[in-house]
Amino acid sequence: MGKTMVEKIISAHSEEEEVKAGDFAVVDVDLAMSHDATGPIAVKAFEEYSRDRVWDPAKVVFILDHATPSPNERVSALHKMLRDFSADQGIKLFDVGEGVCHQIVAEKGLVTPGNIAVGTDSHTCSYGALNVFSFGIGSTDMSGVLLTGKLWLKVPETMKLIYSGKLPKGVYSKDLMLNTIGRLGAAGADYLALNFTGNVIREMNISERLTMSNMAIECGAKVGIMEADGKTREYLNGKNFEPIFDDPDASFVDTVEFNVSEISPQVSCPHQVDNVKSVTEVEGTLLSEVYIGTCTNGRLEDLRIAAAILEGKKVAPECRLLVCPASRQVLLQAMGEGIITSLVESGAVIIPPGCGPCPGTHMGVPSEGENVISTANRNFKGRMGNNKASIYLASPATCAASSIEGKIADPRRYVCGNGWQGSASR
Repeated sequence: MGKTMVEKIISAHSEEEEVKAGDFAVVDVDLAMSHDATGPIAVKAFEEYSRDRVWDPAKVVFILDHATPSPNERVSALHKMLRDFSADQGIKLFDVGEGVCHQIVAEKGLVTPGNIAVGTDSHTCSYGALNVFSFGIGSTDMSGVLLTGKLWLKVPETMKLIYSGKLPKGVYSKDLMLNTIGRLGAAGADYLALNFTGNVIREMNISERLTMSNMAIECGAKVGIMEADGKTREYLNGKNFEPIFDDPDASFVDTVEFNVSEISPQVSCPHQVDNVKSVTEVEGTLLSEVYIGTCTNGRLEDLRIAAAILEGKKVAPECRLLVCPASRQVLLQAMGEGIITSLVESGAVIIPPGCGPCPGTHMGVPSEGENVISTANRNFKGRMGNNKASIYLASPATCAASSIEGKIADPRRYVCGNGWQGSASR
C-alpha cells in the first residue's frame, strides 16, 4: 500500500521509515514559529529547563503581530521579553508592522515543500498550501521544541477533497472554503489531514490556496495540504525543493467531491464558522463595521478585489471599513498600485500590518449589539473583543460590497470582469 503526502513527510522526519496513519512518531522540526500572544509562555517554559540555548536558532522565528503596536505597558513588556530573548539566542524576530505571522512565513520563504513546521497558533496549517506539513501546537509543547527540535505526534489519516468545475463570477476561494466547512461541519475533519486537489485548486494562485489551507482547522483538521507545482516554485522564488506527492495507491479515510460551478458567494453567520449560508439568505443584514485583512484574506490579491469594487464609490456613512494589509510587503505593493489611495478615498481606515481587529486585543472592537462582516477565519462570541457583537465571515468582495451598502450585499452586482486597473483607471 502506498503512502499519502503526509505519511511521506512524517516518515522522512522520523527514525521510523515506514510511518503510516495511526502510528505515533517523534519528528524533527524544520521551523518553529511563535508570536507575541503565545511566545512569552513558551519562552518562560523553556527557561524553566535551565538550558542556555535553543536547539537551532536558525530554525526558530518570533513575530510580533497580535497586539501591535502595543496597546499597554503589559503587552510592551511581553514584546520586550521576546526581543531580548531573540537577540540573546540569535533568533530572527519580525517586529511591529512587519505583518501577520503566517503571511510572513510564506512570503519570506521560511518553509519549503516537504518541511514540517509548527507554530503556537492554530492557523499554522496555512503553509500546507506550499506542500508543507504544518500545524499549531501549545506554548508548552513549543518550549520542548525549542529545547530539542523534536515533537511527538500521531500520524493523521487523510481526507481527499476534489474540486472540479469553474468558480462563477463573484465567487472566490474564501467562498469555496466556507462552503467546504459548512458541508463538512466544524468537527467533520477532526484530526485529519485535508488534501485539497482537483482542477480548481491547480488553477488557483498561491494567495487563494493559502486561504483554503488557513481555514482547514475550522473543520477540525490538523493540516490542509496541497501538491507543489510550478506556481509554488515561482512563489518560492527559485528555492530548491523536492515536491511531495501521494502514491497512486495511497489510502484515504474518505474522498469528497465538490462541483464549484454551483457555488454562490457564501457567508458564515454568528456564532459558528460552519453556520454557512448563501449571501442571498442574509442579504440586507445591517452592519456597523467591515474588516478586510487577517492571515486569511489580507494579501495583495484580496486588496485588489476590494479596491476594484470600491473604486469611485464611498463607504456607507453608518458603516466603518477597516483595512489591514497582511504584511509590510503587501502594504508597499498596494501603495505602489494605487490601491491604498483608492481605498482611503472611498472612506476606508488603513491599519498597520498585523492581525488588527481579528483577535480583539485592542483595535476595531465592535460595540454591544453591532454586526460586523470580516474576511477573518473565526466568528465565535468574543472573537473581535466583544461577546455581545455578531460577526459574519465572507470574501473580500462580499465585504467590500457590503461596506458600500452598509448591509450584507451580494458582490456579484459589483464585480467587473477586469478587476483592479491600478492608477491608470483613476
